[in-house]
Amino acid sequence: MSVLVIDKPKGPSSFAVCKRVRALLGRKGEKVGHGGTLDPFASGVLPVCLGEGTKVIPFLLDADKSYEADVRFGVETDTQDSTGQVVAEHALAGLSGPAVEAALPALRGAIEQVPPMYSALKHAGRPLYTYARKGETVERQARRVTIHALELLAFTPPDRACLRVRCSKGTYVRTLAADLGRSLGVGAHLRELRRTASGPFTIEQAIGLDALAACVADGGPVPALSELAALAHLPRVLVDEQQALVLRRGQRMAWAEISQGREIDGPVCAAIEGAGGPVLVAMVARDGEGGVRILRGFGVQ
Repeated sequence: MSVLVIDKPKGPSSFAVCKRVRALLGRKGEKVGHGGTLDPFASGVLPVCLGEGTKVIPFLLDADKSYEADVRFGVETDTQDSTGQVVAEHALAGLSGPAVEAALPALRGAIEQVPPMYSALKHAGRPLYTYARKGETVERQARRVTIHALELLAFTPPDRACLRVRCSKGTYVRTLAADLGRSLGVGAHLRELRRTASGPFTIEQAIGLDALAACVADGGPVPALSELAALAHLPRVLVDEQQALVLRRGQRMAWAEISQGREIDGPVCAAIEGAGGPVLVAMVARDGEGGVRILRGFGVQ
């Protein structure tokens, strides 16, 4: 039992949820982490990794994410979401569902996004939010992110829209909402945010904290995933016992043995058949000399 897909509630931080899961499962002192931060005001899919499962976290952070975003137009806040202080208000003349629809294409695809001041990104070794809380503004470089899908689900007059977003890692949905409001000339902030998917994990398979607590109290099976199942979005190859031994020892292996004729460079899950099904041996990638580079090794389970 290494990875759980939690339906994070609004309120607690992502790490607070991780600690709660660890306590519920009686895994005191064990490593715990998550596969992609959700702001406290947001809810939805939060992969929580324990013990050996924390090794998969770097490979989850790169995955695409999907959200449902509730945007309020006409009001801008310093945090770009509903937790911040109002910094500007605008008239809503001309705002409509078709107007919002017409503004969405410009925000799809590869776009440049300036990270918000209220974020954990570091500047001179300090998170940006520490400057923001003192009323200071730091110059930030725009970053390229990809908005794979951006769809208007509903427009509720006079000032609300529900959007469906699928985006690359590093995307700030609240900044996307603020940019949408700016493009419409009315300003906006993110009122609510719910993550519906993170990599291979979906909201349908997520379990809430109360449901998890009830499951543990009843002695029922906990809906956890193995490391290999948690990495279902990445390519997988099966290796034999000799190859697994070479990988575990970190010895030289030709990439052709891993790729098995497939056009893949990594990261790739190298697994071996076990009594209960495939077991993850290592995460690997191709090095610059046609060999195998070990990204992360895993113990026998």
